[in-house]
Amino acid sequence: MPEMNRNADIRVIGVGGGGSNAVNRMISDNVQGISCYVANTDVQVLKSSPAENKLVLGNDATKGLGAGGNPEVGRKAAEESEQEIREAVKGADMVFVTAGMGGGTGTGAAPLVAKLAKEEGALTIAVVTRPFSFEGKRRSKNAEEGIEELKKYVDSLIIVSNDNLLEVIGRKPIEEAFQAADNVLRQGVQTISDLISVEALVNLDFADVRSVMQNQGRALIGIGMAEGEDKAITAAEKAIQSPLLESDIAGAKSAIINITGGDKVSLYDAQNAVAVIQDAAGGDVDCIFGIAINEQLGDAIIVTVIATGFEETAKAKNRKSKQ
Repeated sequence: MPEMNRNADIRVIGVGGGGSNAVNRMISDNVQGISCYVANTDVQVLKSSPAENKLVLGNDATKGLGAGGNPEVGRKAAEESEQEIREAVKGADMVFVTAGMGGGTGTGAAPLVAKLAKEEGALTIAVVTRPFSFEGKRRSKNAEEGIEELKKYVDSLIIVSNDNLLEVIGRKPIEEAFQAADNVLRQGVQTISDLISVEALVNLDFADVRSVMQNQGRALIGIGMAEGEDKAITAAEKAIQSPLLESDIAGAKSAIINITGGDKVSLYDAQNAVAVIQDAAGGDVDCIFGIAINEQLGDAIIVTVIATGFEETAKAKNRKSKQ
């Protein structure tokens, strides 16, 4: 296992259309410290990706023409390409599998990609989206089944509901709504990878992240931004109330908190943000945090939280206490 931050071998594999778009976005945003891969059954889509590492899934099964929205075809394509996928994840310390769930390739192939990454010894984290309601019941059902399958093979699973995303972005054209969904996938991955690989005031190492995310199951991600007085508190409150969260943070046992601000960001800001999140989670939460400088933010601060360690019993208690 890597002892120094710079040695952590982090790979991101975008599976299917949504996952590949998220990876393309990371490349265009010049995200540091990760190796990018795209995997698809559609050769034309792969050709248009700027990623250097491309995996054609199931050449025989799909003839390079895509999975036609059928997860079974996506699964068979991944099985056909098992050796290539295994080569892509071999030797990695950490593998992100990112996909839009509901279609054919992402839904069908992502679970196998995750399974192989875990078998090769990588900390395996999936960041996926649930489809918009307007995409229809079939996609919704496919997504649910794909997520259940994915859960079996990952250390942590971050799910973003695209319907919740609509609350954030409001009345935007469909094209922009899908772009926003891809962008959230990117943020989920980048939050974690930046903690390890980007130079910061307070850095975390791979072992810190592994301690929070290994064998944890469901995870939540929230992002908040604020400026002015009490900005750290406000940004932290926005992060834990983010509509992107599928449920609330109460009952979490562990949290990674990333605080990014202009050159005046301080440990005092970090302390305030951590206190808000600890309080919301129920006090008994183990927090690790990183602080990074981004001078372009000026007076603003961004707080990102990833929470894990939820137990079914804790959720049940939480629901009862709210009734």
